[in-house]
Amino acid sequence: MNNIVHRGESMSLEPGLVSTIIPVFNRPEMLRGAVQSVLQQTYRPIEIIIVDDGSTDETPSVAEDLQRRHEGVVRFTRQSNSGPGPAREAGRQLARGEFLQYLDSDDRLTRNKFTDQVASLRKAPDCDIAYGITRLVNERGDILADPFKWTGRSINNLFPGLLVDRWWCTHTPLYRRRVTDRIGPWCKMRWSQDWEYDSRIGALNVNLVSCGTHVSDHVHHDGVRQTSSAAWTTDPIRLANRVELLQKLWNAAIQAGVNESAPERQHFARWSFMIGRQCAAQGMVSDADQCFQLADASAGQFGQGRKGIATYRLLLRTLGPTATARVEKMAGAIRKRPGSATMQQSFESTP
Repeated sequence: MNNIVHRGESMSLEPGLVSTIIPVFNRPEMLRGAVQSVLQQTYRPIEIIIVDDGSTDETPSVAEDLQRRHEGVVRFTRQSNSGPGPAREAGRQLARGEFLQYLDSDDRLTRNKFTDQVASLRKAPDCDIAYGITRLVNERGDILADPFKWTGRSINNLFPGLLVDRWWCTHTPLYRRRVTDRIGPWCKMRWSQDWEYDSRIGALNVNLVSCGTHVSDHVHHDGVRQTSSAAWTTDPIRLANRVELLQKLWNAAIQAGVNESAPERQHFARWSFMIGRQCAAQGMVSDADQCFQLADASAGQFGQGRKGIATYRLLLRTLGPTATARVEKMAGAIRKRPGSATMQQSFESTP
């Protein structure tokens, strides 16, 4: 199969048009719901670009049907299975709109999202991204958190908050196309590619504006979450992905000029230290050392845990990863729970 089979033709940029990009893999019924949440928008003009990432079920047929039923609004393209980042990028390349919306197939937009966010961007020409309040809901539609993460706050820039968590969801923001052109294509990371994407926006100190209204629902599926799975602490491939993310986040934070006294840097230092210890326990010594270097750099002169980092590295060199992991377990190294807005990634609570 060709990498991309186009189902529509790309045209020049259209002022006012909102292009929604929906990557999908084996989710036919969820896709229908996601598309419907865009079609129900009170704002016009819109277009929807569905990117099938190598589905093996009836998803392509559903996408074809949606394109046929909504000719001129829905477009469909296919690619071999490459992951969500390349799928979103394929859609971005086809998008004709002044504004871009990314939407995963299992999430939903509110009817007013585009109206409210485009209006906010029109009123704030110096801002390139508008966001609003996202709720966390379960598969039955019950509200689990409102607002979800930090989406109810008024925040001007992505950093330094990104050092603590990706504090919104992929569907929360509406981007001006011009800012997505500045930061370049989506990366090929299998996990956390959305966090890496936003870090490049944060590195440019792009101004944000909040419309202050409810704009989307993030669906929490039953079962164990991918990010909280035990595999994240033991699987070498996932750990390596996490180390790559940490390095890219740190590089972007430095470019953004995050102040050394920012408390988010101490959070990031503890997170890096924790991932480093997990890598060491799996014998990933080089990755562990990279994390320890990140932890030390992020802690800076304000870090109270630098001695602990140095002590652990000494134990690692002296005893080796297996024995050091046993010592750590016996010592009860985990002293604090992570902040409520974060995944299991740090030991420092955040405001």
